Amino acid sequence: MTRFTLERQQVFIYLLAIASGWLLGSHWPGLASTFEALLWPALVLLLYATFVQVPLLHLANALRDRRFMGAVLLGNFVLLPLGVWALLPWLPADPVLRLGVLLVLLVPCTDWFITFSALGGGHVPRAVAVTPLNLLLQLLLLPLYLWLMLGDVLTTALGPRDVLPALAVVGFPLLAAVASERWVELGRGREVWRERLAWWPVPLLALVMLLIAGAQVGAVRAALHLLPWALPLFAGFLLVAVLVAKALAVWLKLPPDQGRTLAFSLGTRNSFVVLPFALALPPGWEAAAVLIVLQSLVELLGMVVCLWVLPRWVFRGS
Repeated sequence: MTRFTLERQQVFIYLLAIASGWLLGSHWPGLASTFEALLWPALVLLLYATFVQVPLLHLANALRDRRFMGAVLLGNFVLLPLGVWALLPWLPADPVLRLGVLLVLLVPCTDWFITFSALGGGHVPRAVAVTPLNLLLQLLLLPLYLWLMLGDVLTTALGPRDVLPALAVVGFPLLAAVASERWVELGRGREVWRERLAWWPVPLLALVMLLIAGAQVGAVRAALHLLPWALPLFAGFLLVAVLVAKALAVWLKLPPDQGRTLAFSLGTRNSFVVLPFALALPPGWEAAAVLIVLQSLVELLGMVVCLWVLPRWVFRGS
């Protein structure tokens, strides 16, 4: 099996992982504590394997194409956050639902959107170049977005004792990835080490989903009443993201391959980067993590559709 084949089959791998975790957690509830203990180190490994693939030391590369970069930044950090903010009054006044939705929809993806860009005829070099900027900006802006949109609800849900462990889970792999990238670039033949790590994100994310499903069986059942709101919301977000990408591509006169890359960037979200913050929430807020996993599944299924629709109907041409 090639890595390309593995990434193409990731939707089915994740579905199998969630189903397996659900069955294990339902039949052997005593495993929940073990799953919870394994979840945090699995997340650290997942984030490290993902961040290593991001050219964190090469931010300047993203600045070379100002039109494409401007479209990505405007879409991901202005237009889509404004759209999500406008949706909030239409959602039920459930703080768990609102926080889960905001956590997952406000942060653009930095990994598998590159895979989908390659599969869907996008411009992969530009996708790679813009990822470090997307990652750093989302880490800086997410607290501001949440404070503006949630206010007191945020401070009630996330205290300093909750935030610090989650920051460590994200920050330590990020710093380790920067050091690793520097180490790779200073020695000949070390690039193969990073290429081997590129196999890790899919199986590690599957493991994380299995552990969450197994550890949060009760939370999943408790969150079922949120599905009628969450499913159409996440599907509608993907549709809006594609329309925004098309409008920006037309306005900025981007070629079709860059338009597809833009659509994949706007349509995919960085779910597992915000997972540590959702998992750090106090008792009673477990459904936020369930919503994040649900959004990932809706997104992945939507990406399968986009792989067919975008090159043939929305961004036709070379």
